[in-house]
Amino acid sequence: MSLTAFDFQLRTRVIFGAGVIDRLGELARELKFQRTLLVADHGLVASGHVDEAVGPLEKAGVEVFRFHDFEVNPDTRMVEAGTAFVSPLNIDSIIGLGGGSSLDCAKGINFLLTNGGRMSEYRGYGKATRPMLPMIAIPTTAGTGSEAQSYALISDAESHVKMACGDPKASFRVALLDPALTVSQPRSITAISGFDAIAHAVETFVTTKRNPLSEIFSREAWRLLERNYERVLNQPDDLEARGAMQLGAYYAGVAIENSMLGATHACANPLTARYGTAHGAAIAMLLPSVVRWNETVAADQYAMLLNWSSVNGKSNNLSATEALARRLEELSEAGGLRNNLRAAGVTENELTELASEAAEQWTGTFNPRPFDKEGAIEVYQCVY
Repeated sequence: MSLTAFDFQLRTRVIFGAGVIDRLGELARELKFQRTLLVADHGLVASGHVDEAVGPLEKAGVEVFRFHDFEVNPDTRMVEAGTAFVSPLNIDSIIGLGGGSSLDCAKGINFLLTNGGRMSEYRGYGKATRPMLPMIAIPTTAGTGSEAQSYALISDAESHVKMACGDPKASFRVALLDPALTVSQPRSITAISGFDAIAHAVETFVTTKRNPLSEIFSREAWRLLERNYERVLNQPDDLEARGAMQLGAYYAGVAIENSMLGATHACANPLTARYGTAHGAAIAMLLPSVVRWNETVAADQYAMLLNWSSVNGKSNNLSATEALARRLEELSEAGGLRNNLRAAGVTENELTELASEAAEQWTGTFNPRPFDKEGAIEVYQCVY
C-alpha cells in the first residue's frame, strides 16, 4: 500500500437535525454576534424561512439587517450591491440562509467588506490579507455543499465567467443542517440541486487531488444521495430522505474542499455562462458521458461506486463504468433533467468555442484523465 501525503482540516462546526434552526440565536450569541447581516434570496422571504431565522436571533438580542437583492448564480454587481448596503451598518457577523447562491453571496460580501477591492482580486486561494467576519450557514437545499467550503463562486457580471474565490477565513464557523427547511423546495429545485450533489460525490471520488480522507466523504455522500434522490422526489415530505440528501450534499462539499472537481464541472460552466442553463441541469447532461470518457483511467473507482449503490453492482454484462453511467442517466431522468445540448440551444458549430472555454476551467485540471480542448470536444459531441 502506497501512502499519500495530504493536509486535511475541517473548519466548520456542523449541527444536524429537524428543527435545529431554533438554536440559531443561541449559536449566534456563542459566537458573540450582536449586529448581523442575513443574506437570503427573495424566495426564502416568501417561504417564511427568513422569519424562522430572524425570530431566534431577535429573541437572543441580535440585531438583524437583511439583504435579498441577488439572484441564482450571484455576480460581482450583486455582491458589490450587498457590500454597499451593509458598509455603513457596522455589522460584526454574517448569516447565509438558502441555497448555494445565498451562501456564496454571503462569502463574497464578507471578502469585499473586510478586505476591500473587487471580487476578481480574490480569484484563486488565500488572497484575503485581513481577518474576515464570522459566519453561520443555513442551507435550505441539498446541493452545492457551499456550507462546507471556503470558496465563493461568483460570476463576473460582464463575461458571466464563474470565479472561484477561496480563503480559509471564508469558511463558515457553523453550518446548521435542518432538513425541515428543504421541504418547501419546488420539485425542480430538489431535482437540480440534488443531482449537482450526486455529481460532486462522483467527481471528487476520482480526481487527481483526492486523498484517503476525502474519499471517505465522497463515498458516504454517494451512498446517501444515490439511495435517496428518487425517494425524495417521489415523497417530498419524507424528512428522513430529506435529511439523507442534506447530509450527503454536505459530505460532498467536504470532499470538494479537499479533492476539487473534474471535467463535468469544467464543461458545465460555459453552458451556464453562455446559455443560462441551470447548473444542475448542465451537470446532468454531462456527467454520464464524462464517466464513460474517464473509463480508461478511473474504471476501478467507478466499480467501487457501483458496488456501493442501490443497484448493488449489477451490470447486466456491461462494464462497471457503463453500468454506473446508465444509473446516473436513470437518476437524471427521474429528476426530469436528462437532455442534450441541442435542446439547450447549442449549435454544432459552437462546440469548438465551448470546448476552448471548458479547457480553461480550473476544475478540469483535477480530472483523472488529462483534460484539454480536444477532450472537451469529445465530451460535448457525446452529449450533442
